[in-house]
Formats: sequence, structure tokens, C-alpha cells
Amino acid sequence: MPSSSNTAKHAKKMPQIGYGTWNRDEQQAYQGVLDALELGYRHIDTAQAYANENAVGKAIQDSAIQRGDIFITTKVDPVNYGPGEVAPSVERSLQELGCDRVDLLLLHFPSLYDKYPLQDYFAQLLQVKQQGLCDAIGVSNFTKAYLDACLPLLGDEQITCNQVELHAYMQNNAIVEHCKKLGIVITAYSPLARGALLDDPLLNDIASRHQASASQVALAFLMNQGYAVIPSSASKMRIQENLDAGKLQLSAEEIKQIKTLDRGMRLVDEDWCPRWD
Repeated sequence: MPSSSNTAKHAKKMPQIGYGTWNRDEQQAYQGVLDALELGYRHIDTAQAYANENAVGKAIQDSAIQRGDIFITTKVDPVNYGPGEVAPSVERSLQELGCDRVDLLLLHFPSLYDKYPLQDYFAQLLQVKQQGLCDAIGVSNFTKAYLDACLPLLGDEQITCNQVELHAYMQNNAIVEHCKKLGIVITAYSPLARGALLDDPLLNDIASRHQASASQVALAFLMNQGYAVIPSSASKMRIQENLDAGKLQLSAEEIKQIKTLDRGMRLVDEDWCPRWD
């Protein structure tokens, strides 16, 4: 495996739009990633918990795109936060993905019910980075309190990303502002609220002005504010449509209007999920 001194030359900027593979079985993930790469995506998001890393890796290998041109994000499942378990789990992910490192490695959630101490599993994440198994580290679903608890543990490293639920109906302003202050990039998952936004009258009205779709407006709303987005679809047409949202520029007034849609509609809300602060 490469040493930590070699990772900097491999690090690359995360493309603002990525193809998400949550809730995609192996066949769907394989075909979706293959289609996304063919259409122009260069950022692929997966996770240990999605049980499709092998299919994602196979699609990347079978595509015509060089690995060095693709930004891969995966996430460590909290079940693998036990003492000495993070690095072996990441090594398994790399084997599944067919690569020697990922571009971004995230802790998928804080330890469920705080089963494991944050300082222990975060230290393991840092060790994985130092071993050269990833080029950058980050977190997902981390609240302000959890982020602040990480800061004293970082040393010379940095949290580059916090991946959180974020869409027009759940704008998560408190964590967004906190991440901005800390210089942490926000990646919005479920950016289309799992389809709930597609019939929204305001989004469709704005879409009609731009000869676009409501989903494109919903994605452009997030991207125009500087967030990364990882929409998912099994339809090649929709995958292309989502990518084209990056070309859509909304006016300041339109963004202001969409901000009024926030209703705190949280989709990922199991009893083990941390409460947004």
C-alpha cells in the first residue's frame, strides 16, 4: 500500500455532482455507475453498508474511464468501529472496489447509540489515512457537537467533508453554517427528497422558466450554494438529466423563493440517528 507521503500527489478535487448508489442492488449499481461514467460523471459515491462496492468497482473497471480520472467516496459502516476493526474493513472495501485507495473515506454515522468512544474510532480513521488507504477523510451525519468533538483529535489532518441529508424540504441550516465556519464541504444526500420534490408547484414553476425539470431546479438550488450533490437513479435518462442540472443557473430571487420551502422534513430519522443541533 502507498505511504502517507505519497497520497498528496494523488489527491484530487471532488466533483460537485456525483452518482449516488444508495438503495441500488448489485446489478442496478453496476449499470448505474457504468451509465453515469459514460455520460460524464466523475464522482461515484458508495458505502460498506450499501453492499454494492464490488459492483461499483466492477463498473469502474469495465468503463472506458481511467481510475485516476474518477473520484471514489466510500463510507465505513459503524458496525466496523470496534477496536482494530476500521482498517481491515477499509482493506476489504478496497478489495471489493478493485483499487489501492479511495479518494474520500467517510465515517458513515457517529457510533450507533455511542457504543464506541469517538476518540477511538476517529483515531482509527486517521490511521487509515496515514497508511495511504485514502487520500482524504470526512464524516457523514455528524452534528455540530460531534464535529466539535473531532476537532481536538485531528492533529495535522482535516475533515474535508460532512455528508448530510439536505434538500429543499430539509435545508439543515445549522449544520451547514457550522461546516462553513470550519471549512468543511457539505455533500447533500437525498437531494431530491426521494422524489418528494418532483411535484412541488414552486419548483415546477421555476423549472418552466428555465425549460428544465423540477429535479434539475432542486439540484441547482443546492449546487448554486456550493454544496456537492449525489443524486441516484436507475434510469439513464434521469442520470443524464441530473448531470445537466449543473448547467442551470438560478437567480438570487429564485434561490430565495426555494428557501421558503424548508419544512424540516427529515427522511433519515431512525431512533439511532443523531439529532440535528
